Amino acid sequence: MIQLLFTVIFAEMAMIMVLLFKTPLRKLVIMGLDRVKRGRGFTLFLALMIDRLHHYIRELRLRRKSMEAIKKQNRGFEDGKTGGSAEIKAMEEEMAALGAKLKQLESEIETKTKEAKAAETNAVALRKQSEGFLLEYDRLLEENQNLRNQLQSLDRRLSHSGSKKNT
Repeated sequence: MIQLLFTVIFAEMAMIMVLLFKTPLRKLVIMGLDRVKRGRGFTLFLALMIDRLHHYIRELRLRRKSMEAIKKQNRGFEDGKTGGSAEIKAMEEEMAALGAKLKQLESEIETKTKEAKAAETNAVALRKQSEGFLLEYDRLLEENQNLRNQLQSLDRRLSHSGSKKNT
């Protein structure tokens, strides 16, 4: 029985080592763990423990990386603090130049929005004018059709009355 326990513990250690490093075998082990999680009993407990261990190891690695980045940034800030007066002046000049450029871009945006609004109102006016023209065109077509119908009926009457006179 104890041999089985040690076998399981060594298997867990092997899985932890596989999960610790990014290898093609890692993906296969993760898929296998997902399948084992579906089981029951002690194996499920071990699988959950391995899963949590893997999660914590990954989180620890990410936190170490972020801590190193923060330390580097802090060192850079402390180094920049001592000899950074020239850099600060350069940054202030750059900030002033960017502020002027920002004002220029804002004025350009304002003119462009005015132009866009004018174009939009012009488009609306043209659309309304076009709708008016379409209504007038439809009315004229209808009037033309009525006049043609009247002309045809008049022609029929005249041709009909002319044929009566001939007989």
